[in-house]
Amino acid sequence: MNKSELVAAIADSAEITKADASRALQALLDSVTSTLSKGDSVALTGFGTFSVSKRAARTGRNPSTGKALKIPAKTVAKFKAGKGLSEAVN
Repeated sequence: MNKSELVAAIADSAEITKADASRALQALLDSVTSTLSKGDSVALTGFGTFSVSKRAARTGRNPSTGKALKIPAKTVAKFKAGKGLSEAVN
C-alpha cells in the first residue's frame, strides 16, 4: 500500500474526503517526524512506538574488495510493534 492508497482507505473508513484524509495523514507524519527529530518517542497504544537510537561508529568491510572502511556514528529511527499490531499480524 502506498501513500495515495492509504489516503483513500482513511477517507473511506472515516467517511471524509480524500483531501481531508491527506491533510490528516500529513499532519500525523509531520508530528511524528518533528517529535523524533527532537529525540523524543511517539507511543500509539496498541499499535507501536516510534523512537530514536544512536548507532556507534564502527569498522565495516567492502564486500567486493574486503577493504576495511569506517562507518560513522548516526542517529536512526526505530519502530517497535505494539501488542495489538503483533496479534493482528500473527
